[in-house]
Amino acid sequence: MDKEREHIIADKTMLRVARITSMVFTPFSIPFLSFLILFLFSYLRIMPLQYKLIVLGIVYCFTILTPTITIFLFRKINGFARHELSERKKRYIPILLTIISYVFCLLMMRRLNIPPYMTGIIFVSLVVSVICIIVNIKWKLSEHMAGMGGIVGGLVSFSALFGYNPVGWLCIFILIAGILGSARIVLGHHSLGEVLSGFVVGFLCALLILHPICNLLFKILLY
Repeated sequence: MDKEREHIIADKTMLRVARITSMVFTPFSIPFLSFLILFLFSYLRIMPLQYKLIVLGIVYCFTILTPTITIFLFRKINGFARHELSERKKRYIPILLTIISYVFCLLMMRRLNIPPYMTGIIFVSLVVSVICIIVNIKWKLSEHMAGMGGIVGGLVSFSALFGYNPVGWLCIFILIAGILGSARIVLGHHSLGEVLSGFVVGFLCALLILHPICNLLFKILLY
């Protein structure tokens, strides 16, 4: 009996940890988290506080606040529970609403002449979302893991751009990616293939768009 109770407690604890991990590292929070890391731990920390707050405010409004509100309204209007949006056939509108928010964020950042290596983070998120909605026709990718793959690819790209050693940060975020991927599987939202595919898509998009050697696509499309 004691062993059975221990198993039940362990399962509940695992589910609780998985839910918390998924809530902290949502696809919406990844762009904001990326900018926060840039402003706190790269040479960009020397930028004026007012400038950093403006950029963070724009990113927060268009990548967290707006998608969260619009998807919440969509869910309430249609009577969907939160977990139902993880179903492949019901993911189109939430992803589309996110894409629209990212487009407006890019336009706002362009209007304020924010440097390409910053707007590139939002562009990566936009491209990943477009790929997810296309793939969703027949399959589904883990957007959570695509975001984590984007961070890892971004770390590699920015290390080449700014000339710093990314090993420490890579270890941290690869570990977080492993925990997050496990959480998505434990919660039953994705299979192992969907988790791995999402990470690879995010990583490759970040590498191709942000890395100084292979970001020609980004420059052609936006500049």
